[in-house]
Amino acid sequence: MFEILDRDPHSAARRGRLRTAHGPVETPAFMPVGSHGSVKGLDPRDLEEVGAGMILGNAYHLYLRPGVEVIREAGGLHRFMHWEGALLTDSGGFQVHSLAALCKVREEGVEFRSHIDGSRHFLTPERMIEVQEVLGADIIMTLDDCPGLPASRERIGAAVRRTIDWARRCLEAKKRPDQALFAIVQGGLEPDLREECVAALVAMPFPGFAIGGLSVGESREGTRETAASVAASLPDLAPRYLMGVGKPGELVEMAAAGIDMFDCVLPTRNGRNGTLFTSEGTLNIKRSEFRHDERPIEEGCPCHACSHFSRAYLRHLYQSRELLGLRLNSIHNLMYYLRLMEGIRISLKTNRFREFREVFHRSGLREARAGLSESG
Repeated sequence: MFEILDRDPHSAARRGRLRTAHGPVETPAFMPVGSHGSVKGLDPRDLEEVGAGMILGNAYHLYLRPGVEVIREAGGLHRFMHWEGALLTDSGGFQVHSLAALCKVREEGVEFRSHIDGSRHFLTPERMIEVQEVLGADIIMTLDDCPGLPASRERIGAAVRRTIDWARRCLEAKKRPDQALFAIVQGGLEPDLREECVAALVAMPFPGFAIGGLSVGESREGTRETAASVAASLPDLAPRYLMGVGKPGELVEMAAAGIDMFDCVLPTRNGRNGTLFTSEGTLNIKRSEFRHDERPIEEGCPCHACSHFSRAYLRHLYQSRELLGLRLNSIHNLMYYLRLMEGIRISLKTNRFREFREVFHRSGLREARAGLSESG
């Protein structure tokens, strides 16, 4: 399922290839977030054009709306959303805790009220595997207990032991051989609890592992240290997925720590808020200084927004609350993220990751990618 193609001699970074039923995914990879079966404001053609190889859906959201039977009747999530690339679905453990009303965690599963209509639901590990098998994603996730931080050590320890038990139950419930089931490592910022979780999960036959329970209230430094430590403890030949992180610089550093897969809502959420990623830092398209600016968002960016429209026009769209502006902003931001991942992969293939990493932090993505071109 996963092969490592190149390694950086100066860090834990590696370039790999993840094979799925819907084609190979080159890693390190960034997955645009389509929790409801749609990456907000974009259609599958947009995602193909920016180079997305895999996108993420969320079983919690899709279970609540439109419902499992609707997607079953459509022939699975790929056909329902007309996406021909690879798909990963998160089981929704984080969403149950963060969105649902009156959430009660038991050993058997999670009882909660829907954040949509207040209806009562009880989800077990077995039920979430059943849901994800109907959705039909290439990679599915175990149900985990994901408390927000800060939390007491007692609460985090209980979540770790529950996550381990639920992972075992998910494995036992899984029936479809064409889906890969990844386990999720919990443990907050407690090193020994993370180690306990890793040790128990790697003893089970999971083909890949995710690092969960971060970006839920802890410091950025805590996120980086914990993710790097857990990644180093996971099996070398299994893909490692860091859930919900993060900003471009964080992705570079986490790739250096040996992470293979990322997802985050930042590129599309920031785009909808008028914040654009560039080599000079973030650009707030709402600012009056762009009213007469005929330059693209970023020179040299091949995305549809930069190839056809000016900063002045994008500012006009945002100020006029035109939906086209939100779409174009999101296209640019996703292209930035995916070109960042591509740059990391090229630098690993050409043994120039250390230089790419240094130039990126000093001068931005454009200069870092230019250095790769100059190297031939």
